[in-house]
Order: sequence, then structure tokens, then C-alpha cells
Amino acid sequence: MPDKLFTPLKAGAIEMKNRVVMAPLTRNRAPNDTPGPLQAEYYVQRAGAGLIVTEGTPISPTAKGYADTPGIWTDAQVAQWRNVTDAVHARGGRIVTQLWHVGRVSHDSLLKGEQPVAPSALIAKSRTYVDGQFLPTSQPRALTGDEIAAILQDYAHAARNAIRAGFDGVEIHAANGYLIDQFLRDTTNHRTDGYGGPISNRVRFLREVVAAVSGAIGADRTGLRLSPWSNANDVGIDSDTPALFAAVIDELNAAGLAFLHVVEGQTGGPRQWPAGGIEALRNRFNGVWIANNGYDRDLAIQAVETGAADAVAFGKLYISNPDLAERLIENAPLNPLPTEGLYGGGAAFYTDYPSRAA
Repeated sequence: MPDKLFTPLKAGAIEMKNRVVMAPLTRNRAPNDTPGPLQAEYYVQRAGAGLIVTEGTPISPTAKGYADTPGIWTDAQVAQWRNVTDAVHARGGRIVTQLWHVGRVSHDSLLKGEQPVAPSALIAKSRTYVDGQFLPTSQPRALTGDEIAAILQDYAHAARNAIRAGFDGVEIHAANGYLIDQFLRDTTNHRTDGYGGPISNRVRFLREVVAAVSGAIGADRTGLRLSPWSNANDVGIDSDTPALFAAVIDELNAAGLAFLHVVEGQTGGPRQWPAGGIEALRNRFNGVWIANNGYDRDLAIQAVETGAADAVAFGKLYISNPDLAERLIENAPLNPLPTEGLYGGGAAFYTDYPSRAA
């Protein structure tokens, strides 16, 4: 009998051939906000995963915060993404796109000189990728109520475009200090209207995004990513993280999403959280739980066997091991973790990592 990690799993309407997930990885190789043949090759190489979650995909021109990230708001982008999804499906893979609004984590040069937007006008002490270098983020301004309503429409439009582009579904990016995460936390949300103050108000934007997206394409094709105990992009740790994210989980249970993808601990850092914190959220969630952050083969097998997770997502390992799922199944050696070429460039350090079949 194979380890459970390597057996099929159904997440909503998405049928996965194994429980090894490719995590979203921003690589900054899509000039003019549009994917191309290079992205098709990159994702096809990784089609052995049970599920691919694409790099963060901005939902509108004002949602982006990094140079050369592929969007999904135009017909031209949809057509190019269709080439990617067709190629992945031809290899027997499944792929969802990660719907992304960065909020305050942006630079005005990427927004035609306009300020980034956020729940509140609080600058992120963070950096973003612009013209081949990392620059401090720009001062944001607070969103108006009408602008929030327009962003909800952008999410729905992007979700419909994702289905037109042939994706099997979408993952809403609500983690790592981006817009939805900024609304959730009292560290970044100082609003005094119906979107700020008590937890019941701060989860409202997430609830409305989920409703907009699932209403457009179906809850069974909608997933979401969270990072409860991560301070990514200077988002800060909420004053009552257990209560906040328990309320979030309750909203997601009510929505009946296909899956929940959780960064355990600090994004890209230690797997640390208050005792029982992640475990309590996992026990509270009724659906498919995809765990992420610092997993190796043994830890992933254990997590799925014990029920701590239904599937496990791998990030950095998927950069340098395009056939990671196959290697994990065979318990084969892995290529070393990447140390250069992560952001920007072309095929080098992107599609030229060797697979075992090469």
C-alpha cells in the first residue's frame, strides 16, 4: 500500500491524483503582466503534482505589487493562460490560479504613479520587486466604501476569467500580509466603519470576497490561503489571533470551500506557533486542509497519515525539482534548494532544473 500522501484526493470538484501540492511561487518572469510559453513549460514540468497553485495572479492593474507578475483581467491574459492550462491538463495535471490583490505591498511606479490602497493608510515596512531590484513599498491610502465594492467585482471578474482560461478552480490569496490579510488584523486595519473594529467587522471583507468568487464559479472550485501566525510583509500579529482565525474558519465552513491552504508558522521561516494554535484551527475546519511551510518527505507523510493535513504543499523544493512529486513517491534524491535566480530573468534557474527522466 502506498503512503496516503501519494493517494488520490478530491477537493470539492477538483480531483487530485496525489496529495503533493505545488505552492504558489512568485518568479517575476511575465513581461507586460502576461504569461507566455516560458510559463507553460514551467508548469508542465511540474504537472506530476496532485495540484498546482500558480504564482500570485493580480486581479486588476491596481492589484499588483511586483514587476512582471501575470494577471488575469484581460482577454489576452486569459488566452495565454489557456495555453498553460491546456498543456498541464494534457500531462494529466490539475491547476488553479491564485487570485491576488497585494493592497499596500506595492510601489507607485507599478501603479502609474498612483498610491497603493489598503484598509488604512499605514505603510508596510517591507520591500517589493521593481525593475530588477527590491525597493521599499510606497505610502498607501485608505480605501473608500465604493472602492471596496469595485474590488469585489474585480475578484468575481478574475474568477470567471480563470474558468474561461481553463483552470480547475482558484485559490483566494488571504495570507502573507496582502489585502485580505490587512483587513483581518487589528495591526493593519484601523477603520471605524463596517469593515473595521471588532473581529466580526474585520472578517467582513474576506466573507464578501469569498461570496463574490464562489458565487461566480462555485464554492467547489474555490480555495483560500491563510497564514495566521506569520508576520510576512510587516502585517503584524493580531492581538487575538486564535479568536480572529476561528471566526475566519467559521466563515469558510459556512461557504463550503473546496480547500483551505495554511502557512504554518512564519512564511518561509520557522514552523512555530503557540501550542495547539494550528491544531485547533485544523480541527475547526470541515473541509480539505492543505498544510504548507518547511515540510520534507517524512514530515508530509506523517501529517497526512495522522490527519493533521489532507495534503501538503511544497514551495522551494518545487523550484529546483520540477518532478518533485515523482521523486517523493520514489524516495529519490532531490536537487539542492535554489540559491539564485528566484526573481526575474528567463529560462535559467526556471525551466532548466533537471528532472530524473532528463
